[in-house]
Amino acid sequence: MKRVLVDCTAHQVKVGVLEDGELVEYWIENKENQSIVGNIYVGRVEAVLAGMQAAFVNIGQAKNAYYYYGNNRAETNKPNEKSKKPKVGDSVIVQVQKDAVATKGAVVTDNISLAGRFIVLLPQQKQIGISKKIEQKQEKIRIEQCIAKNLPEGYGIVVRTNGEGKTEQEFQQEINVLLKKAEKMKQQGKYLKPPALLYEYGNIVLKQLKDIAAIDEIVVNEKKVYEKVNKEYTNVVLAQKKGSLFAQYFVEKQSEKAFDKKVWLKSGGFLMIEQTEACVVIDVNTGKYTGKKNLEKTILKTNLEAAEEIAKQLRLRNLSGIIIVDFIDMMEEEYKEILIKAVKQAVKKDHVKTTVVGMTELGLLQLTRKKTRPSLQQTVTVKCSCCDGTGRVPSLHWKAAQMTQKIITLFENTIYEEVIVEANEKLLQVFCGKNKVFQKELEQQFHKKIVCLKNEDMEMFEIREKH
Repeated sequence: MKRVLVDCTAHQVKVGVLEDGELVEYWIENKENQSIVGNIYVGRVEAVLAGMQAAFVNIGQAKNAYYYYGNNRAETNKPNEKSKKPKVGDSVIVQVQKDAVATKGAVVTDNISLAGRFIVLLPQQKQIGISKKIEQKQEKIRIEQCIAKNLPEGYGIVVRTNGEGKTEQEFQQEINVLLKKAEKMKQQGKYLKPPALLYEYGNIVLKQLKDIAAIDEIVVNEKKVYEKVNKEYTNVVLAQKKGSLFAQYFVEKQSEKAFDKKVWLKSGGFLMIEQTEACVVIDVNTGKYTGKKNLEKTILKTNLEAAEEIAKQLRLRNLSGIIIVDFIDMMEEEYKEILIKAVKQAVKKDHVKTTVVGMTELGLLQLTRKKTRPSLQQTVTVKCSCCDGTGRVPSLHWKAAQMTQKIITLFENTIYEEVIVEANEKLLQVFCGKNKVFQKELEQQFHKKIVCLKNEDMEMFEIREKH
């Protein structure tokens, strides 16, 4: 059974995908720092880097976005018909491909697309594409015929994995919805003064649900979010119990382990996962597993188990970009081929495009995974000022979310009518929210009182009940 948990608190939205009770995908978004991937803007060109065939575009964010002009970067910088080289001050309609990370601004493109549950509508293109994960030839032919009958003039369509088995009527309904959005966007784009938001893709919940195939149940613990999701999905349940959905469905420990560097394998081996600015490095070790007879077979078994676990961890932690895996060395070429095939098969379950490049001369396996948003670790941690960025500590939003959860647990399981929270001023500001909106919301929810005390000597926080 595939179940999606949408766990909302005052500070964060956590989305977890469970397959037969196992947490396989996990996203967190701070409500004050939401992802803008998929949003479409009318931007203003602030600078053109001719040597890199790129430009910086003001889309109204804190940092200018990075924009490659042309489809695959312009072939020339000469102002001819093939070049899309912009000029400073030009207005351009762009869509966000990647969120801003650290010192880098968002990455944008002029290849606009509007994604639905079953299809992606492509303005100014004419091709029909079908997801490679739809493998049956007859189904592909049927889908292509359905789309060809309803293809709007001047548009292209890519059918998503979720489109498998859908009827012509279902395709037509979604095409009509996306077409109205596209036509409205065209008209507004002519008159909006940059920088301006032209189209908002949606919150993290609706964004992620579009990418998940064959969902059996969606559980939401906030009424407003439930009402939004319920408009597009029929299998949505509003949780009756208060508190963490992850705790209610017994996956809290699984979610906490998603931040561990060491991941144990069932055989006794383990993975060491290190995230760096340039790439992700994964080291495979035999650990406690020593096998019984043949050394090569012992190593192969550990590597095959690691291949399956690595694919799971890439999804769970949203690891992306360049990924280097140091499997245990094997002498047999046959075993190396078996391992590579196992990795390719394991990453097929991932809806994010993952490519197995192959082995280097040093025996390291290279993979790439499409990057759209920060990893799970980058979402909930910040660089430590004490160690100049060599380590990471929980962010204020993450600490505030922990405070909220502990208070909810205390209110639900005790008779105390008041709790005292002691922390430094910055943490209390995030916890309470502007004009104490988050604190008041929590107090009204349980009809109990929260007293906040400032203590600038504290790095974390302390919660105690008042007798």
